[in-house]
Amino acid sequence: MRILLSNDDGILSPGLAAVRTAIEDYWGKDTHELWVIAPDGERSGQSHSITLKEPIRARQIGPRQFQISGTPADCVVTAVLGIMPEKPDLVISGVNVGPNLGTDITYSGTAAVARQAAYMGIPGVALSLGDYHLPYHFEPIAKFAAAHIDLFVSLADSDHFLNINAPNHPDYPVEARVTHPCRRMYNDRMLSFEAPRGDTYYFLDGTPIDSQDEIGSDWDVVNRGYVSLTPIHLHPVKNEIEKVYKEALEQ
Repeated sequence: MRILLSNDDGILSPGLAAVRTAIEDYWGKDTHELWVIAPDGERSGQSHSITLKEPIRARQIGPRQFQISGTPADCVVTAVLGIMPEKPDLVISGVNVGPNLGTDITYSGTAAVARQAAYMGIPGVALSLGDYHLPYHFEPIAKFAAAHIDLFVSLADSDHFLNINAPNHPDYPVEARVTHPCRRMYNDRMLSFEAPRGDTYYFLDGTPIDSQDEIGSDWDVVNRGYVSLTPIHLHPVKNEIEKVYKEALEQ
């Protein structure tokens, strides 16, 4: 199987290295053809942005390993349409440093890699570690992903990607639960700095993110020590609010 590994933390991220090591340890180094194409630096929070008006610089740093100047989503587009001689069978993103739970995926470059893969008809999986505190235990979620590669590919379709979050603990194997995205509440604020020449610089800051305590959500499952597997649909889902708008227009 031809597998593309990428992320938004950059080519030197230990989470990215952990996935490659886990796959090679579980399957052997010659079973899968692994490609690593990732940003040349951190691109956290860049969501699904793509480069349209500037060139994307790619530099080979090893066999089937490239760092690029673009965004996480650019990594997939550049890999599939430019760098790789054949389309990958699977794209794995991460392991991200920190969670991508619920509405975090709106901002997440990690999720964007997996989403872009699905847009291009390739199974996409995003991996994130549910904690920002050292030490980071990437190995359990990386091993979990390596052991379930065949499952990811067999259940994939062009309408969804898989968002996986794991608690930050060193134990493996780990139990998994299928979940739905939680609702995250962002307590943001802007800090300003007045520069000597009259410009004002703004820095985004805030208190820790809150989550609605929904039983069976990705946040709930990770908080209880399980791995969360959340299928994320690419198309907007119908809901009751549509009826409200229709009724309002008909009045």
